[in-house]
Amino acid sequence: MVEVKEYDAQSYDVIVVGAGHAGCEAALASARMGQETLLVTLNVDMLAFMPCNPSVGGPAKGIVVREIDALGGEMGHNIDKTYIQMRMLNTGKGPAVRALRAQADKAAYHRSMKQTIEHQDHLTLRQGLVNSLIVEDGKAAGVVTATGARYHAKAVVLTAGTSSRGKIIIGELMYSSGPNNSLPSIKLSENLEQLGFKLRRFKTGTPPRVDGDSIDFSKTEEQPGDKTPNHFSFTTPDSMYLKDQLSCWMTYTNENTHNIIRQNLSRAPMFSGVIEGVGPRYCPSIEDKVVRFADKPRHQLFLEPEGRDTSEYYVGDFSTSMPEEIQLKMLHSVAGLENAALMRPGYAIEYDIIEPWQLRSNLETKVLPNLFTAGQMNGTSGYEEAAGQGIMAGINAGLRAQGKDPFILGRDEAYIGVMIDDLVTKGTNEPYRLLTSRAEYRLLLRHDNADLRLTDKGHALGLIDDARYARFTAKRDAIEAEKARLDTLRLKPKDVNDWLEANGGIALKDSVTATEFLRRPGIDYATLTQFIPAADVDHRVTEQVEIQVKYAGYIAKEEQRIAKLRRQEAKKIPDRIDYAAINGLATEARQKLAKIQPTTLAQAARISGVNPADVAILSVYIEQGKIAKTN
Repeated sequence: MVEVKEYDAQSYDVIVVGAGHAGCEAALASARMGQETLLVTLNVDMLAFMPCNPSVGGPAKGIVVREIDALGGEMGHNIDKTYIQMRMLNTGKGPAVRALRAQADKAAYHRSMKQTIEHQDHLTLRQGLVNSLIVEDGKAAGVVTATGARYHAKAVVLTAGTSSRGKIIIGELMYSSGPNNSLPSIKLSENLEQLGFKLRRFKTGTPPRVDGDSIDFSKTEEQPGDKTPNHFSFTTPDSMYLKDQLSCWMTYTNENTHNIIRQNLSRAPMFSGVIEGVGPRYCPSIEDKVVRFADKPRHQLFLEPEGRDTSEYYVGDFSTSMPEEIQLKMLHSVAGLENAALMRPGYAIEYDIIEPWQLRSNLETKVLPNLFTAGQMNGTSGYEEAAGQGIMAGINAGLRAQGKDPFILGRDEAYIGVMIDDLVTKGTNEPYRLLTSRAEYRLLLRHDNADLRLTDKGHALGLIDDARYARFTAKRDAIEAEKARLDTLRLKPKDVNDWLEANGGIALKDSVTATEFLRRPGIDYATLTQFIPAADVDHRVTEQVEIQVKYAGYIAKEEQRIAKLRRQEAKKIPDRIDYAAINGLATEARQKLAKIQPTTLAQAARISGVNPADVAILSVYIEQGKIAKTN
């Protein structure tokens, strides 16, 4: 073997390794903060690639994309330029669980993000395989590539994703590979283990792709896009809303499909013992569904176009690692897919993750200062979760390069904050997926108000320019002005009672303010303006006014709970505490606290195995200053 000679290359403020959805957001955030940033990736032709579902958004995930945009990130803007279908989900439910989902043109999404990266000031894109980290004085100081180039930096962000010692599995076939037959990253994982990191194996998978020309859509149910304009980015005007959207289609498995799977479970890597990595609970393979939910006569499948210029269709919810010939039989048993031509088989992929309890809340590793990690290598699943971590890691790497304090979002501020706190406080035993149920304050963390929650922060970081910030503040002022106006206007019984009686409402006995009338069930802002002059404001303003007025009581209760949380968050725990020296702590609590190293009492209280009595004891010891510190 020829020895590769190392040589010193250029120095940067921040280096980002990997250009998936996490890496792109990390590199753009750092560069937009003015830091000279290097983005090095295995293959620049797979930048922002979508190896699985060609879509962005969905429950909880769609809110994360809006949060990324509100902070000044790129994912929302990029999908708005390249989607082929847009739908608002859960419209029949309350605003806390509504979420936007877009079907992406996969190739266009990649091209658009690549162009953005290439034209971003302070950002250099380079193709290369990173084999190891440069460590100086016990801190990350750069990376070494397979060609011997040594790039130095003040902070490094790793976003290696499923390429980390990736292994693709299709039936009996197994081979070393990253997603979609890309180059795997082997030596970087080995280097991380040598540096003392704890790694483990996770597994994810993807379904087959079929030729759309071979699908009989007459046997499926059409799923068209919305006609009402919606966008992920707060900067995208309604005039850009796509009118000629492509439909998705729904079909179902059946008993024949399930029998084919059952008869071939001995060849299914999920059940034959071939797969070692832990798979995602909330996105199981079709063979796993058939076994776990044996009483279900069918499972729904979604046929999703991968773009305008390709006939490939993604068979959603049909993830499998069965042998290719079995996949064909499974497909041909489904209505509409009887003659489907397989273009790409589904596969499972195993990969390394860093145990996320080794991270601080700013996504810096505890093992190696100045090293940040983000994305699937932190144990998450999904493009959106990766991108949310990516922008936070990029921001914090940029702040570290500038010698500034870290930027951390709380659980009450963003779904991104919920996700990161879950990872670093609780860890994860399976690929982590964001769900609305994970957020205690989901009425405040809505799709519609992400800008009101986070744009001030994005502007303070330098990620939101002054022009956009001025538009935002004008919107915020208009919301407050309209709420104040409604408080001054009154409706009399004679003005509204005929309408109320005709529409099944309860008649008024006395006059009420417009605000009080809007709080009534069945009354929306459009109805209100039948009785009062409408304000000359954008519909996004009136949407906020309606939600804030109608849910004012619930929002006030959540804000009271948040105030209590913040008092606990304000109680800091000193670094390097010797928990073994604290009398009264349960054994499990000692072990978990020493492992996680929480920074506040609130975080300590969220650790599994630490009960309220342990938190109370810890609080007393901190207040009395009795805690011994480890060296």
